[in-house]
Amino acid sequence: MHASDGFRELDPRECLSLLATVPVGRIVYTRHALPAVLPVNFGLDGDGAVLLRVSAASDLLRAVDGAVVAFEGDVVDADAQSGWSVVVTGSATVVSDPAVHERLARTGPRSWAPAPHEVFVRIEPELVTGRQLVGG
Repeated sequence: MHASDGFRELDPRECLSLLATVPVGRIVYTRHALPAVLPVNFGLDGDGAVLLRVSAASDLLRAVDGAVVAFEGDVVDADAQSGWSVVVTGSATVVSDPAVHERLARTGPRSWAPAPHEVFVRIEPELVTGRQLVGG
């Protein structure tokens, strides 16, 4: 990004603060050796990990468990020609620790499409990047 291109690079702390303000983002993963993008509701854990609550029988769960994925959230104001975008890249894993699962069941994200048996997926924030368009 150049100083004159209208974008401002966000530091990781700013990125996570902005990401915490939106209820829906997109997970980017590999499905059948091709890129796939799926909108999902989510939450952030105290350490900045992205948390998803998904059906234990979902295709998404099978595709992302143990894989490196990207997660993107944003806000765009087309009228003001401004907004921001944040990408968290890292390894996705199913939460297997019973104590952590119990904590997340109380405090973590609620699924917008509940299933009989749900699990939590954590995306570890190995790379957090973002940028803000400051107005057209």
